[in-house]
Amino acid sequence: MALSPLNEEEIAQLQAQLHELNAEHRDLDQVIAHLTDVPPPDELLVRRLKKRKLALKDRILQLEEMLVPDIPA
Repeated sequence: MALSPLNEEEIAQLQAQLHELNAEHRDLDQVIAHLTDVPPPDELLVRRLKKRKLALKDRILQLEEMLVPDIPA
């Protein structure tokens, strides 16, 4: 079942969302680095932030796949 191609508005929305998620991902990376540098690190908070960062990365990959057009075999 093929999905219909995205129109320009949908592409722009996905790109904006992708930009926001990438920014949040970078921010989480900085927060995690800071928390692990300050002794003693809050391990529970660090784990939660890493889990959120991983979820963001998964969503970023999904959006990137949606933006890349399918190439026929």
